[in-house]
Amino acid sequence: MPEPQDGMHISYRPMKRSDLDQVVALDRASFPSPWPRDAFLMELLKGRQSVCWIAETETETGTRELMGSIVIWLVLDEAHIGTLAIKPDFRRLGIAQDLLSKALRVSYQRGARQAILEVRASNHPAQNLYRKFGFEVVGVRKNYYQDNQEDALLMTLSSLDPDVLTDLGDDDEQLE
Repeated sequence: MPEPQDGMHISYRPMKRSDLDQVVALDRASFPSPWPRDAFLMELLKGRQSVCWIAETETETGTRELMGSIVIWLVLDEAHIGTLAIKPDFRRLGIAQDLLSKALRVSYQRGARQAILEVRASNHPAQNLYRKFGFEVVGVRKNYYQDNQEDALLMTLSSLDPDVLTDLGDDDEQLE
């Protein structure tokens, strides 16, 4: 896995409304059927029913650049990963793993004890990331994706273990 560029500091934090333009642009660059802006706004307004986090870095000019985002829906004791995106130039640097680790730990703190997600059958890098966390394929959702009728693999993690999640992520940042 490549390393972040020299001197690059990546920070992880809850998403804010002021991040929405960058989050929407990232989603458009990452997916054939991106979420609309209002969908992200709705998740931010849900408060503790959603976990919305971002990864960012500071550029040489001092501005903040979004590198990744994640949205998790909390339903009873389940964390349902709605979307996870990393800017193409920053993929394969471990950012998705750290972001997923942090967001799942926040989900655990809010009562989630298991996790679920759908992933494109052709998205092997994402499937490999989820398998690192212990997710297993438990089913197929036929013709799930509207853009090309691709199947989605249904993956679950039957038990969120905060110690394992901490081991899988960068633990320098404070959660919540």
